[in-house]
Amino acid sequence: MMQTFKIEDKRAVMDIRERVLKGEHPRREILNFVKSAPVGTIFEIHLPHPGEPLVANFQSLGMNAIVNEIEPGHYRLMAIKLNEI
Repeated sequence: MMQTFKIEDKRAVMDIRERVLKGEHPRREILNFVKSAPVGTIFEIHLPHPGEPLVANFQSLGMNAIVNEIEPGHYRLMAIKLNEI
């Protein structure tokens, strides 16, 4: 199922925990959204695990990504788009 991500006040919050737990892998959808978002957008992605592949994808786009464990089974990836990709 495709989900529409949106930006509010330069912040894009995406909670994909349920989708990932159902076996979906929305990585390409997220990366396409990141590429089309304006410079200065802050991304906050909520995941059921640390999301190392997604972190690696953000890094390959030249973005730093920080992951924090909010609670067991709930991780938050944060990144800022600083340049056009």
